Amino acid sequence: MMSSSPPAGAADGDMETLPLAAASDYASVASTFDPLLSSSSPASPPAPAASASSPRSASASSSSSPRSARAATSEYSYIAVSDPETEAEAAATSLVPGSAPTYISYLVTSARRGDHRRHSVRRRFRDFVTLADRLAESFRGHFVPPRPDKNTVESQVMQRDEFVAQRRAALERYLWRLAEHPAIGTSDELRVFLQAEGKMPLPSSTDVASRMLDGAARLPRQLLGEEAVAPPQDVVQPAKGGRDLLRIFKELKQSMVTDWGGVRPPLVEEDKEFLEKKQKMQDWEQQLSSASQQAEALVKAQQDMGDTMGALGLAFVKLTKFETEEAIYESQRIRAVDSKRIATAAVKASRTCRDLNTQTVKYLDTLHEHLGIMLSVHTAFSDRASALLTVQTLMSDLASLQSRIEKLEAASSKVFGGDRTRLRKVHELRETIRATEDAKCCALREYERIKENNKIELSRLDRERREDFLEMLKGYVTSQASYAEKIVDGWETVAEETSGYARRSSNDATY
Repeated sequence: MMSSSPPAGAADGDMETLPLAAASDYASVASTFDPLLSSSSPASPPAPAASASSPRSASASSSSSPRSARAATSEYSYIAVSDPETEAEAAATSLVPGSAPTYISYLVTSARRGDHRRHSVRRRFRDFVTLADRLAESFRGHFVPPRPDKNTVESQVMQRDEFVAQRRAALERYLWRLAEHPAIGTSDELRVFLQAEGKMPLPSSTDVASRMLDGAARLPRQLLGEEAVAPPQDVVQPAKGGRDLLRIFKELKQSMVTDWGGVRPPLVEEDKEFLEKKQKMQDWEQQLSSASQQAEALVKAQQDMGDTMGALGLAFVKLTKFETEEAIYESQRIRAVDSKRIATAAVKASRTCRDLNTQTVKYLDTLHEHLGIMLSVHTAFSDRASALLTVQTLMSDLASLQSRIEKLEAASSKVFGGDRTRLRKVHELRETIRATEDAKCCALREYERIKENNKIELSRLDRERREDFLEMLKGYVTSQASYAEKIVDGWETVAEETSGYARRSSNDATY
């Protein structure tokens, strides 16, 4: 394995100058730019920065690619994340000068299609988290592209500039994925994020501590019957948010009764087509994960091949130098010339392998892209299951309330003139039933809306998957054939130049 990269011309003044990259250079380039070899999450592989002449990232630079075609139909013609700056926390105080907490902010520049104005705003990573939370609430059932991970460990291990560069690229790529989504790309949430001046406020709905405190404060009133039913606007959001602890307990009980108790819930998932597609998506994810792992192995093998060919070229450079300096007979000088030819061909093959590896990463990265999309698919299916559980819980509550009314009415009928206390309780329960019915209707509408979103998104994903994988296979096969032909041509040239050996060997065999 090579540890240095001296110029080839150092061995022979007539030899073509073909610098050889060291093995460590290959590794550093691969870990920085190759998402197939990066240790970061596949949902957020690094992407090159957009140039001034082209706002699209390199993953969609080709005008004929399916992704660039989808980007052409989005609301935005330009999105770029650039100019990272270190800023101090506004309310940070420190006893030690210069040790106040800081964060990195990025300049987010965007332009809507047909509008020549560009909007530039400063955003920090926390703002991207807020955007992702808002989109998760507003677009339940959609395959919302996952945001890049925080990667706290990587930020401590990697060099600061390298980490910031990778995060900047990942954030830009994330915004483009949002803009390309047919529903999210036109949303107010994305528009406000890209255009609203000032810092992004953290809404109470996404503040975990605030939700838990509100839920703890409401729980005593709920247990006493003062807030027996969740407002209709709350049931359209998942209970796991923490604002309604009683609802969390009820839904947990409903889930346990259904899963462990074997009791059939009042409403079940009966869409056989969806259940079949869900199972197919799970099988697809397993196949995709296996293919992704093999793609990583292929990239590593091609990288090793390039390193090995480079090392071979360096070895023949040294051999050429030795033969030239120590030559006594003419045959040694002839071998030196042929060694130079082999060294040149090996170095060219090494460079071709590196170029091929770059193309392989470019096309097979589609596997990682779609593997990252599966995170969004799971979230959308989880939204559907959560909405169904809410409807089941409310329907069970209605059945329980109706049973209590029947028991109270039966007990009251045994008392002459009726039991006023029981009758008043029956009246209160009927009011609770009406409120629960309203909540159930809202929850059922939300469940149906999520089902429709799932249906639309599955159809869209199936279409985009066909387009992306056809483009991947065509590009991968073409690049493999093209670069293999280059390598073969190089060695055929060497074979022709050294064909004298074969003729001499043949003559020697004849005599």
